[in-house]
Amino acid sequence: MQPRNMSMSGVVDLAAVKAAGEARQKAEQARAAATKDGGGGGAVAPSSLVIDVDEAGFERDVLQRSAEVPVVIDFWAEWCEPCKQLGPLLERLAVQYNGRFLLAKVDVDANQMLMQQFGIQGIPAVFAVVAGQALPLFQGAAPEAQIRETLDQLIQVAEERFGLTGIAVDAAAGAGAGEAPAEAAEAPAGPYDALLEAAARALDANDFGGAAQAYKNVLVDDPGNTEAKLGLAQAELLARVQDLDPQQVRKAAAENPDDVAAQVAAADLDLVGGHVEDAFGRLVETVRRTAGDDRDAARVRLLELFEVIGGDDPRVAPARAALARVLF
Repeated sequence: MQPRNMSMSGVVDLAAVKAAGEARQKAEQARAAATKDGGGGGAVAPSSLVIDVDEAGFERDVLQRSAEVPVVIDFWAEWCEPCKQLGPLLERLAVQYNGRFLLAKVDVDANQMLMQQFGIQGIPAVFAVVAGQALPLFQGAAPEAQIRETLDQLIQVAEERFGLTGIAVDAAAGAGAGEAPAEAAEAPAGPYDALLEAAARALDANDFGGAAQAYKNVLVDDPGNTEAKLGLAQAELLARVQDLDPQQVRKAAAENPDDVAAQVAAADLDLVGGHVEDAFGRLVETVRRTAGDDRDAARVRLLELFEVIGGDDPRVAPARAALARVLF
């Protein structure tokens, strides 16, 4: 079927998103096949997913490798107690993520120049380098759930914007070291063209609830379906703004800058109107100004709007970086 633009012309290119998703699925299947075959095609051992990096090897081990896999950099020191908590967690996650990112550990005491180049004020500090571009992730020993969410966002950007699907891991080498070999990824169960077409028709008829349910039906069997995830996010957004009075919403947001409900409603309207940077900037600022449940509500809505746009949109990566800065 020909993907549709969900009545949001100029905001989302569903065809491009679907094409990126299909390319990613093929790459993942090839990667899984290499893993299942015992590491053919340049597969690495699980122990190679965590490397120590110094200034002399930074270009080779980080910058060059970032052209094939996201490289997460852990800036640490022996005397840093939080580093002793965060470091082993990142190392474990690097193995669990099975080649989706590479962990580079930098001892700041021995590599002062790298610390200065990245503008690090305190440790532990975690950055990422994707296709040669540096991105701050977080500072301090964050909770595992929060770290996983950040890593998932990083991997999504790397896949959808730069086509990086990670490196194959030699399952046999991992098993030889006492690790259980990773399960090979199964091919998607699709196709789901009939359900996706039904969802598109529902959107054309402004039946946003029906469209959302159709997309959910796809995701039950195929949770990674890119088009369904994007379509669901759009259907839910359009349902939220359907009965809003734009003038009242914008007046409330202007008069109550600390009212999270007013700000997220205005951000929804910004996005539907094609003002993507305004929507992202409004919610990043709301996250910065708030705390607790209010802050979390603004953060979650911003992540939902990232889903609406699609991770390959060039406006998403800077907004993710801005969100990381105000969070950490």
